[in-house]
Amino acid sequence: MNHTLTILMQNEAGALVRVAGLFAARGYNIDTLMVAATADPSVSRLTLTLQGDDASIAQILQQTRKLVDVLEVHHPARPEAA
Repeated sequence: MNHTLTILMQNEAGALVRVAGLFAARGYNIDTLMVAATADPSVSRLTLTLQGDDASIAQILQQTRKLVDVLEVHHPARPEAA
């Protein structure tokens, strides 16, 4: 199942490497990744997609939130199938 995560993180050298490294160390393949500036120059928005079941995504969300550079993590709820 595809999941999209949005991560607000400090705009510092090495922050992206630490986030991506967490996913790689746990065997997750990032399908897409985009980083963009926000209105606050000290914060960047990282949007990524990956595949996994709900339990494994919940675990990686908890681990991502513990990273020092990460300010917020959002995993939007999936819309119900029509």
